[in-house]
Amino acid sequence: MKVLVDIVHPADVLFFKRPIEAMLARGDEVRILSRVKDVTCELLDMFKFEHRVVSRAGHGAFGLGAELLRRDFAVLRVARRFRPDVMTGFGGVAVAHAGALLGIPCCAFYDSETALLQTRMAWPFVSHLTVPASYRGRVPRKRTSYVQGTKELSFLHPAVFRPDSDKARAAGWQEGVENFLIRLVAWKANHDVGKGGLDAELVRAIVSMLSHRGRVHITAEGHIPRDLKPHALTGDPSLIHHLMAHCRIVVGESATMAAESAILGVPAIYAGHDFPGYVLELESAGLVTNIRVEDRATIPQCIAEILRHPLGQVLAIRDSYVSKCPDWAEVVVRTLDRHRRLT
Repeated sequence: MKVLVDIVHPADVLFFKRPIEAMLARGDEVRILSRVKDVTCELLDMFKFEHRVVSRAGHGAFGLGAELLRRDFAVLRVARRFRPDVMTGFGGVAVAHAGALLGIPCCAFYDSETALLQTRMAWPFVSHLTVPASYRGRVPRKRTSYVQGTKELSFLHPAVFRPDSDKARAAGWQEGVENFLIRLVAWKANHDVGKGGLDAELVRAIVSMLSHRGRVHITAEGHIPRDLKPHALTGDPSLIHHLMAHCRIVVGESATMAAESAILGVPAIYAGHDFPGYVLELESAGLVTNIRVEDRATIPQCIAEILRHPLGQVLAIRDSYVSKCPDWAEVVVRTLDRHRRLT
């Protein structure tokens, strides 16, 4: 099988890592198109995946629109030459457009109902869409599958991911004390236009609170204030999940990282404007605490409440949640096999 995979975000690299490895192992030809966005290309290189950069992340509504046009044409050119049996992407806007024009099946995976612009541009053109069972947004009728769990089960399923203390140390983990991770985002994605996150003073207060208990790590897409830079994560970014698995709490503005934390059995606090179905489901399960950005002043209280409960309690909840979910990496490969173009 010939497969074209469109990678536009670091989380996409992680989501498709095991499916790509599985397809390569059985002899499939996999072509990867990448995007200069945060550590996307660095992760692909670390995992030794050959890839071709076809766009660089734009900024603001105009920049993102211009980038989409460039990426659409670039993906179309590659697909016309490569002639894959199936194309895929997380969200999959560019491959959906190219697939519709060339008559090549496109299987998209997605999990955020709040990215309305992206879904409106992609859903009319995808051959098949796979979303979590918690997804409540509009989807293509008769072309959508609902799967239990979250996309993080493609790479963090407890059956395949084993937290390693040496790798956690290489990512920055400090042994002997409690470790905490704070995630700040840049608010530059197409679904982030007009939004903002935690202010610097609140981040300082959270860091001060947690520093009295142990080691604080800050991972940020954008600028970190100078006085907080000693807390900036400097370890190997490809090993961050080993660090997360050794943390006591993960706090931040990323719904994806909150879900990753939950699947690792580490309590998470997610401060956001919008709450996709999967973080609401994880909150109902007792794995994530969701806080609206306008209520961000309550974060220190939430942290104190979480610290009153033993970490083992969260691990037991995680195990119960995951026991009801499939391995999403296997779901991806089966989906591409089922919807490939037969020649």
